[in-house]
Amino acid sequence: MSTAARRGHPPPHENGVGGHADDEPDEDGEEEEEEEGEGEVEDDEEEEPRLKYQRLGGSVPAIVSTDAAAAIAVADRMVALGTHNGTLHILDFQGNQVKEIAAHTATINDISFDADGEYIGSCSDDGTVVISSLFTDEKLKFEYHRPMKAIALDPNYYNNYRRFATGGLAGQVLVLTKKSWGGGYHKKVLRDGEGPIHSMKWRTDLLAWANDAGVKVHDMKTDKGIAFIERPKGIPRPEFLLPQLVWQDDTILVIGWGTSVKIAAIRTDSSQGLNGIQRSITASNEKYVDIVGSFQTGYHISGIAPFGDLLVVLAYIPEEEDRENSFSNSVPSRQGTAQRPEIHLVSWKNDELTTDALPIHGYEHYKAKDYALAHAPFSGSSNAGGQWAAGDEPLYYIVSPKDIVVAKPRDAEDHISWLLQHGWHEKALAAVEAGQGRTELLDEVGSRYLDHLIIERKYAEAARLCPKLLRGSPSAWERWVFHFAHLRQLAVLVPYIPTENPQLSDTAYEVALVALTTNPSFHELLLTTVKKWPPTLYSASPVISAIEPQLNSSSMTDSLKEALAELYVINSQYDKALSLYAELLKPEVFEFIEKHNLHDAIHDKVVNLMILDSKRTVNLLIQHRDTIPPNEVVGQLLHASKSCDKRHLLHLYLHALFETDMNAGKDYHDMQVELYAEYEPRMLIPFLRTSQHYRLDKAYEIFAQKELVREQVFVLGRMGNAKEALSTIINKLEDIQEAVEFVMEQHDDELWEELIRQCLQKPEMVGMLLEHTVGNLDPLYIADCVNLLVKYYHEARRGVYMASMDEEVTGTRVAEGSSRANERSSSLRALEIKSRTRCGARCCLCFDPLSIQDISVIVFYCCHAYHTSCLEGGLDLMKSNSSTQDSDEDDEGTPSGESRMRCVLCTTAAA
Repeated sequence: MSTAARRGHPPPHENGVGGHADDEPDEDGEEEEEEEGEGEVEDDEEEEPRLKYQRLGGSVPAIVSTDAAAAIAVADRMVALGTHNGTLHILDFQGNQVKEIAAHTATINDISFDADGEYIGSCSDDGTVVISSLFTDEKLKFEYHRPMKAIALDPNYYNNYRRFATGGLAGQVLVLTKKSWGGGYHKKVLRDGEGPIHSMKWRTDLLAWANDAGVKVHDMKTDKGIAFIERPKGIPRPEFLLPQLVWQDDTILVIGWGTSVKIAAIRTDSSQGLNGIQRSITASNEKYVDIVGSFQTGYHISGIAPFGDLLVVLAYIPEEEDRENSFSNSVPSRQGTAQRPEIHLVSWKNDELTTDALPIHGYEHYKAKDYALAHAPFSGSSNAGGQWAAGDEPLYYIVSPKDIVVAKPRDAEDHISWLLQHGWHEKALAAVEAGQGRTELLDEVGSRYLDHLIIERKYAEAARLCPKLLRGSPSAWERWVFHFAHLRQLAVLVPYIPTENPQLSDTAYEVALVALTTNPSFHELLLTTVKKWPPTLYSASPVISAIEPQLNSSSMTDSLKEALAELYVINSQYDKALSLYAELLKPEVFEFIEKHNLHDAIHDKVVNLMILDSKRTVNLLIQHRDTIPPNEVVGQLLHASKSCDKRHLLHLYLHALFETDMNAGKDYHDMQVELYAEYEPRMLIPFLRTSQHYRLDKAYEIFAQKELVREQVFVLGRMGNAKEALSTIINKLEDIQEAVEFVMEQHDDELWEELIRQCLQKPEMVGMLLEHTVGNLDPLYIADCVNLLVKYYHEARRGVYMASMDEEVTGTRVAEGSSRANERSSSLRALEIKSRTRCGARCCLCFDPLSIQDISVIVFYCCHAYHTSCLEGGLDLMKSNSSTQDSDEDDEGTPSGESRMRCVLCTTAAA
């Protein structure tokens, strides 16, 4: 981040110290404005502060209420605060006063500890220097009669003859050393005549001070000066803006003066300077100084201190008119218009990381020299994350006349808190899980993360994180279970609720399950949960009570029914569970029946069980037919309202029942005949042969409708109508073998004749009859019958010629009259008799009376009579069809003239 980086602010603290953010005005041209515009989105994202701030409490508020802070120094175990009244207050790190030293009568300008923190030195505008032991009553006071502005105790003060350095408006750098004998102190002037001494710092053997000319570094071991660093040009006079000196370590001196920062490295050889910058200013062959860092700031420097590899700068923001005057030597601000002081964290190249505005009490009235910055000694440096190990972090004390603020690096918990405050809960959680901060912090982070997600209505995500955030805390789990229930979002949490480690109260589980009954979209989850959760965790009764009112409502679902069945099982209400399993057609219902011996409970569940698995149900019903009688089973199946093939189910049951006990279902054999005919006709004959409990007439009617011929034959036989049965076999089945078997079963000789008679009507069956009656009937008997029948057939086809009475007298005059008369009379009688049988003595073609004179008449054995002329005319039409038959008759010696005479009406004659 550049020098013009925005000013961030720290999060608020319990003591009320917070931050303030202001954007610095652009000072560059349009090109820089464009660049900043491109990075606007990035700049808008607030960067995390590196430091946190807290007002120093304890005794400090009481001290500054009646006095004003003027100087401060920090040792390993304590803080020393000097006031404008000249009092030195020794405080612990919480601000509690542990000792008070009435050292001076005017403003204390500077304070210095030795390295062990056992001695403290102070100087004042009253011209005195006081060195006191913190643990004894030893106290030394030196009078110089002019204001003393700086003091530095030798770090090894006690062992080095109580040596210290001091200076003031007199412009002398004095080094005092206790004499080894005779008492008193030896005084030595290191520098004189270069203006007042404004600041002084001692580290190991190196003493640095600042006067109007610049900064000088003196090697106290060799008593030689090793460096002079010139005062920056164009900065306010020291009385308005003091130079700031601080040793970062034994070889690095940081100088902040006006708007200039320089980092000087003390070298003992000519190696390259740090960060690639080298500038040698040497006054000794043994040691010299490299300026390894240098930059200008846009603010006045009221204090400076190391921060690992970075720098902490206490910045005073001058007024705009002072900026325009390039930091003139005039008073930098008018009373009551000053801005807040700021803490800038920068690199040695002035890369600014963060800027925090400090809400110092009364800042509007202070000038740059009214502020001071001191830091506690620390070891080590910041790690990659800018954080120190516990106990190694530095402390920074920002002093103003009426306020002291302590700054220190933010630790892991501060980082996590900042993430939470800015809504980055997931990052905060990741930081805690990575081991940053106390383990207990996970509870706070988790709770705040969940609260955030709930506010954002991200209920599913909150539920998913609960196992990670709530871990093994039963109370936390129960609190969130009830909270989700209150929000009516418990369904998203249920899959994550633990059942062990931790185990919650039974009420929590019951509340969760009842919540899942309220919405059909939750019912599947309810079923899964009931199956998953151990039944010992909760009481099933409250959940059952929540479900039962919905049984006949539109909100009832199959999943809810099954869940209720599972709860009934948990509650040992097996019969109720069976009803639901059967209704839901669950395959495991059969095992459930056997496991809990629920055969008595399936009376009203036959239809559902049959639909589910007809084979297993039939076996079950047959096995327990004494408990569940056939009339109950048949009644339920007949009146089944569900969409199923109830007749087929009836058939399966009755068939199995008949095979097991043929008389158990005798009342339903009529029905069974119909069912066999519909579903399994091949089983009819065995059933008809075995059963005696069906109506033959009804069975015959069914078989006729279904065209079940063999079954018709069987029933006809049972009814005693053997001839019709035989006729059915021959005419419909055309199965001579079956006809013979049928006749043999009847043991009736007349039936044999009937068989032969009917077969003779079908010449193609005669051969088959002979073949299948071998051993049962004499073949000669059948051949004789056939010969007689053939002869009868031919005789029946011959006609008889009859002439008229006159024609007969003329043609037979030679005959005797009486005999002819008798013959004629008998012929006429015969004609009358024959004619009386068919056509009423009329010609069967013209229907005129046969007795017309002079017309011959033909009469056939079939009793049909014709006028000869009518018959000859009709026969002309039949010549083409009768030529073959004429030849057959000619073979038997019939006159050719007669062979042409055929009965027109009879099929036998016509054939």
